[in-house]
Amino acid sequence: RIRTATRRIGIEKIKRNNSDIGRFRKTSELSEVEMFTGIIESTGYVEHIENEGSNSHFTIRSPISSELKVDQSVAHDGVCLTVTEVIGDTHRVTAIAETLKRTSLVNWTEGKQINLERCMKADGRFDGHIVQGHVDCIGWLNKIEDRNGSWGLFFSHEPGDTFITVPKGSICVNGVSLTVVESGATFFSVEIIPYTWEQTNLGKLKPGATINLEFDIIGKYLSVLAARKFQ
Repeated sequence: RIRTATRRIGIEKIKRNNSDIGRFRKTSELSEVEMFTGIIESTGYVEHIENEGSNSHFTIRSPISSELKVDQSVAHDGVCLTVTEVIGDTHRVTAIAETLKRTSLVNWTEGKQINLERCMKADGRFDGHIVQGHVDCIGWLNKIEDRNGSWGLFFSHEPGDTFITVPKGSICVNGVSLTVVESGATFFSVEIIPYTWEQTNLGKLKPGATINLEFDIIGKYLSVLAARKFQ
């Protein structure tokens, strides 16, 4: 999700050289604007799962857990979840029934490795692409090809009017921003470099694995606008 905080801008009129002509200086208090870019900061491990009603509480152990704060947004395998508790090197998040229904979190087990990314501040470097942390659907890994220095991963997913990929476009897989190589209505492929293979959980995937997919927000908007225009 993207949570945009309010910007309060005060305008000061400053006289210069005893002239009535002033210049304006903006003094702004810009709080955090939360979004993601698909650049994984760290991986963590599911240490404990507690089910309560239709919700599931996950305790995650990771190198960045101790730096988190309660109410902070963190992408877990591409799913934006709110930190509810921080204890030592662990943090706790909760997934409601809707999240469990639409993502791979329902299949998480204790010991599973997950990708983590804290939200990017408005003045941060934009290294990936716009990622909201809103998973569109789950997908499946069909095949892995070892390219002797890189890996080709081939995925499939259910059809959808806004589930759009294009060659050289962006796709978010388990929270990782990747470039599409081949594209179809219900499939796509990507190439993984050694660093991404080793520093994320993509290198641990096996054919048949379930993954979280978030399609490019720009493509989704254009698809909806085009559909409305020709209705």
